[in-house]
Amino acid sequence: MCVESDGCEIEGCSSSDEVRTLSGSMSPALKSSPDLHPCKPGHKFRAALLRCRSPAAAAGILTFGNILNYMDRYTVAGVVQDIQKHFDKTDSGVGLLQTVFICSFMVAAPIFGYLGDRFNRKVILSCGIFFWSTVTLMSSFIGKEVRLSGLVGIGESSYSSISPTIIGDLFTNNSRTMMLSVFYLAIPLGSGLGYILGSSAKVAAGDWHWALRVSPMLGITAGTLILVFVPEPKRGCFDQMGVRIRTRTSWCCDMKALAKNRSYVFSSLASAAVSFATGAFGMWIPLYLTRAQEVQKTAVPCGKNQICNSTDSMIFGAITCVTGLLGVVIGAATTRLCRQKTERADPLVCAVSMLGSAIFICLIFVVAKKSIVGAYVCIFVGETLLFLNWAITADILMFVVIPTRRSTAVAFQGFTSHLLGDAGSPYLIGLISDGLQKRYATSTLWKFLSLGYALMLCPFIIVLGGMFFLATALFFLDDKEKAEKQSKAKSKPFQKVNISFVNKRLLCPTRNKGTEE
Repeated sequence: MCVESDGCEIEGCSSSDEVRTLSGSMSPALKSSPDLHPCKPGHKFRAALLRCRSPAAAAGILTFGNILNYMDRYTVAGVVQDIQKHFDKTDSGVGLLQTVFICSFMVAAPIFGYLGDRFNRKVILSCGIFFWSTVTLMSSFIGKEVRLSGLVGIGESSYSSISPTIIGDLFTNNSRTMMLSVFYLAIPLGSGLGYILGSSAKVAAGDWHWALRVSPMLGITAGTLILVFVPEPKRGCFDQMGVRIRTRTSWCCDMKALAKNRSYVFSSLASAAVSFATGAFGMWIPLYLTRAQEVQKTAVPCGKNQICNSTDSMIFGAITCVTGLLGVVIGAATTRLCRQKTERADPLVCAVSMLGSAIFICLIFVVAKKSIVGAYVCIFVGETLLFLNWAITADILMFVVIPTRRSTAVAFQGFTSHLLGDAGSPYLIGLISDGLQKRYATSTLWKFLSLGYALMLCPFIIVLGGMFFLATALFFLDDKEKAEKQSKAKSKPFQKVNISFVNKRLLCPTRNKGTEE
């Protein structure tokens, strides 16, 4: 007899059936009760729908949405040369597009973090996706890219702030690490697909505006899937099996606690270093390689009314997709292996990968003038090492922050990362490049060199990020232990486990009167 959440029984299930829990274990079938009644046709459909709302399906849908999130963000970077020619912008003017987007993104992130800790998260996610999809589509017709990119940033910040916490509440331990690794694979994968999508749509339509009209349709689809198939799990459901969190602290208390959490602070600063580098690279590397080929006389500059060559954007996008996959997989596997040797494995793996990445990124600017192939090899290795830490950083946060504070923690980590990272790096690199170009404004060689000199700032920031991860390793175990003790102190044992343990509420007991989620 298979029991569904509405107290009806499903015909065709034998008494020997078993029910699979979110953790993957199998629990014995629940016995028939006199209170149960046969299911109506509508109940059967609802029961079938609930079976589709599994944790794995939810994680897959959230990952799909995250891919679209970053795809939409980097579509503009795939056609940056066309935008620069169309609007007659300098390097700093082009960098300002990404800066406006990130500034609005980081300002909105703490607001959505506060909402995500207190209200229905999947509704907030869906509304955010619908909003940025609509605004992106509008921007392709209006032509005021700078203004609308700010609105897109507000919509996308809701997704990045809240979606990791849902996955954190659906899984635990190594399974959570694996699922967060898959989720954060969407950052490089979506970014790379953004370049490819932007370049391909531009070439196919003969107009760069069409690069902004594909991802919104997919975004609306993702928002609908989240509303229908992604459940709303209890906060901290699997962090303390057998206990229920019964208190919720104020926002001010949350912020004070996060400020005192040294692992959280240092890992956030390290994430800012990663964001600085990826933001600058994502905007400028394709253009830098195009200028390198112009110096080598293997390509000619495009005119104002011409469709610019998108080969470098597509190759860079493909490399980003592959290195993102390798980086996340290698990072997750390496961390799992190193945890057998040391409990500080998470921050140490991040530190080593950051320091190694800085070496190969420096080499890009040494070999690009002579060999484009050599530059691509250095980009491949450097990005792979840089992308190792995406999912691990998120897992560090899950270890050292209590469940009811995680949305706020993710949001403010995003705020810090963008404020000190990619909010200013594209514009700063463009500003330095423009300043250097003033000496020889018409020189093709100097345009190439000036952008390369500006980008040389990135390896030094990456090394600084590696130092911050080493500092995180010093305090990681203490902060992890404190988080575990706080979770236990704010919890109480379950007095009763009812039938809702296997229902649509994601196998967590229903809330008793007077308790918080």
